[in-house]
Amino acid sequence: MSPRIWTVELGIARVLTVSDQPEAGTVRPESGLTDDDFSPIWADDDRPHIPRVAAEREALAAYLEYYRATVDLKCCGLTREQARSRSMPPSTLSLHGLVRHLAGVERWWFQQNFERRDVPFLFIAADDIDLDFDPPPDADFVADLEAWRAECAVSREIVTAHDLDDTARPLDWWEDVDLRWLLLRMITEYAQHCGHVDLLREGVDGKTGA
Repeated sequence: MSPRIWTVELGIARVLTVSDQPEAGTVRPESGLTDDDFSPIWADDDRPHIPRVAAEREALAAYLEYYRATVDLKCCGLTREQARSRSMPPSTLSLHGLVRHLAGVERWWFQQNFERRDVPFLFIAADDIDLDFDPPPDADFVADLEAWRAECAVSREIVTAHDLDDTARPLDWWEDVDLRWLLLRMITEYAQHCGHVDLLREGVDGKTGA
């Protein structure tokens, strides 16, 4: 992943990216920036590379996989208590709750809506619609993380089985969506929550990085 830095110019935040990884400590010839000007990269970062030039399907899949991998990366090395910690008050979000929520979102959009599979809701109960964001006391973070990974795997199978132009009618909707729309919808979902994940992880143990 290319490192990135947030700067402010005339009150407008913008992100700067670089295309190559120079040797540590060197000054980049065109921008004049050094490694110290960029967000740190996690030492165990094994997220998939996003191709700079790609066909539509490859690009959509790459961005979604990158965001999924970001959630996985930022949940590594946490204790049960850390995962449940609501580390950014007054927000009540936790890393555990976000993982459960994303597992339910994967199932909802790919299985229940796009393929209309008759599968139960995940981490939602009729008498507790916030069961995803508010894990019960006996919820197992490791098990829920694996449940999310399993849902992602099913979603990948569904994407592989369809063309981008294939359409479906989501539950209770009045119009069709194509797979292209669904992939973009999931990318925006993950992009939003990856920002939450960054802040929550920093609040848990101070660990930061792109």
